[in-house]
Amino acid sequence: MKTALIIGSTGLIGSTLLKQLLNNKEYSKVITFSKRKTGVQHLKFTEEIIDFDKPESYESLVKGDDFFCTIGTTIKKAGSKEAFKKVDFEYPKQFATIALKNGVKQFLIISSMGADKDSNSFYLKTKGSIEDFLKQSTFESVAVLRPSILLGNRDEFRLGEKIGGFVMKAFSFLLVGKLKNYKPIESATVAKALEIIALKNTPGFTVYNSAAIEEIVNS
Repeated sequence: MKTALIIGSTGLIGSTLLKQLLNNKEYSKVITFSKRKTGVQHLKFTEEIIDFDKPESYESLVKGDDFFCTIGTTIKKAGSKEAFKKVDFEYPKQFATIALKNGVKQFLIISSMGADKDSNSFYLKTKGSIEDFLKQSTFESVAVLRPSILLGNRDEFRLGEKIGGFVMKAFSFLLVGKLKNYKPIESATVAKALEIIALKNTPGFTVYNSAAIEEIVNS
């Protein structure tokens, strides 16, 4: 029986993942770390409401088997590049460091299609940088999921994502071969893939592009 740890449990993918893990018999305990309550109640659910900028107040609580990082924002919502980097790089790095120290074996993270630490795009560079940090880490297993445009109902409205999702979905029949990675993907599919991949516990550092994520769930 495993213990799952999650940051980003109130988001599009994280909220679905939380429900899945609570219904998965392989997990006897699910712990989330967030700034606000999820409203979820379950016998095996522990919800830690924390100040992310005070790791000393919660580092002793980050203990378990599988760490799921589904936290993420946009530069627009964060308000600045610095604030965005804090959410998408500093916090995942901070939790990964603590998790390693506390003996967590597996780390799974939602990244982005095109993530590259050498990218000219600040967004993709930030995503690539946290991937690179995790690649250098000593977790027994690291899984990086790089979904395409996400489909689903967010709490906040993202115009670019909505337009992109509509256009790409309309022309998705043209996206074959290597272009499959550009097809929009349901957030619930990504959440399910996280759960499946975690239970496989593949050793080493593995990247799953959007097409692979779809295949894992639908196979």
